[in-house]
Amino acid sequence: MTADRLVIFDVDGTLVDSQAHILAAMAEAFGALSLPVPPRATVLGIVGLSLPVAVGRLAPELAPRDQARIVAAYKEAFTAQRVSSLSPLYPGATNALDALAAMPGVVLGIATGKSRRGLEHLMDAHGWRPRFVTVQVADDHPSKPHPSMLAACCEETGVAPERAVMVGDTEFDMQMARAAGVHALGVTWGYHPPERLGQVQLIHRFERLPAVLVRHWEGPRE
Repeated sequence: MTADRLVIFDVDGTLVDSQAHILAAMAEAFGALSLPVPPRATVLGIVGLSLPVAVGRLAPELAPRDQARIVAAYKEAFTAQRVSSLSPLYPGATNALDALAAMPGVVLGIATGKSRRGLEHLMDAHGWRPRFVTVQVADDHPSKPHPSMLAACCEETGVAPERAVMVGDTEFDMQMARAAGVHALGVTWGYHPPERLGQVQLIHRFERLPAVLVRHWEGPRE
């Protein structure tokens, strides 16, 4: 079966609620350098960016060497967090993924600021490997909102950008979609408030996602 529609998902704040791990790891990372921890809203505001870019925004006054120390400390702390507990899926995520995967001609992908190691841990824990046919991570691409990850998703699946949809919770996801010529669909249960997502289509409940996508692909009715 040839795929002609592609749904690409962000991970943190879209599929899984990892904020507890993110906040705890960032607190440990800044604490390792005896630095004040940025406020919760500020930390969640950079979720989606590749880690070095995110730390650069959180601590622009630090020398690159110290920013690199925070990055390393964060990675170590986050690894310990995910070993101790699994970030939960958002309600309705599994059913929505199952419904989309069952649609003829539809394939699923991931475009995330997570590392490959971090994403593979989640994929194994949730049994996602058969579900997603294209997976793009921060290790291999420039940080969002650069369109590289979405271009790779389309190239690997053979689906034209105009037949693809990016589902995400941050302004970086929405900007990346716009830069790649992909339809942007913002979710309101994640880490950026709706007003940061810009003038994009929004969805408020995961269980509505399949129907919303079907209407988008069908286009306006006469």
